[in-house]
Amino acid sequence: MLIALDAMGGDHAPEEPCQAAILACRENLNLSIALVGDEGKIAPFVDKAEESVRSRLKIVYADDVITANDSPSISIRRKKTSSLVVGFEMVRSGEAAGIVSAGSTGAIAAGGVLLLGRIPGIDRPGLGAMLPVLNRPTLLMDVGGTVRCKPINLFQFAQMGSIYMKLFQGVENPSVRLLCNGEEVTKGDEVISAARELIEASSLNYDGYAEGKDIPTGISDVVVCDGFSGNILIKFGEGLGELLKNQFKEEYTNHMLPKIGLLFMWPAMKRVLGRFDWEKAGGSPLLGVNGTVIKVHGRSKRNAISYALLGAANFVERSGVERIREEIARGGN
Repeated sequence: MLIALDAMGGDHAPEEPCQAAILACRENLNLSIALVGDEGKIAPFVDKAEESVRSRLKIVYADDVITANDSPSISIRRKKTSSLVVGFEMVRSGEAAGIVSAGSTGAIAAGGVLLLGRIPGIDRPGLGAMLPVLNRPTLLMDVGGTVRCKPINLFQFAQMGSIYMKLFQGVENPSVRLLCNGEEVTKGDEVISAARELIEASSLNYDGYAEGKDIPTGISDVVVCDGFSGNILIKFGEGLGELLKNQFKEEYTNHMLPKIGLLFMWPAMKRVLGRFDWEKAGGSPLLGVNGTVIKVHGRSKRNAISYALLGAANFVERSGVERIREEIARGGN
């Protein structure tokens, strides 16, 4: 199986994507990876890999890069030789089974729609993020694929999120909630209220609204929102995690008692920190397009990107796109 990797996407390209490809190939012996980008910058990392891995790494030359400052749809149309577009073209032609990128979220969403096309019955794609919360895994949709949503978009996010959790997390009857500014039915604007009515009228396992404070407790298998709100929510969570980590580090460095206490607390803290390790989430799948597309955070390093590559391979092996297409054709719930 060949997965295309945008080796020039992200804050730490090309070194971290290249190292991630090596890690993923070590983990999955049936995986091959096409590193798409500047061959002169990629080759030195590939050359250092052991032969058993190097033989499964392919460099595909691309001489341009789509940056965060580029217009997503315009750059997809005009930057034909960019690493992201070349990777998408490999998926469209069937040369690659899927693509992973830490590049621009907007460009990845635009590329999925413009180059791969939408699954019949889906108006707009959605990026799902698996949240490492308490009690159970929670899929948050959308986290940036569709910034402004209509009620039908939120309903379809609920459909695809439910299908994803059923197929890939083994949840028999996934619960679904809408992110809102309160639990009462009277809360929410016209879009939220209309989306609620659509979901309630379906056979989805709808449990009501979810407030932001509820999400860390794992209140639902799927939490649905527009991409603007979801992106802010997930980045706030990341920032809060970094803040707490730095505060603990400062206390440990500057005071003796925390150092002593850590000797006793470390096994428990290690288990808790492992439970909330976002790098192991496997990236964010772009659901609703005709191809396997996985987005990873722009600041991701090798571990996070390697998990995303393995997640993409798993999605392909389980025929993710085909199964979502079939479920949506049957009603998606």
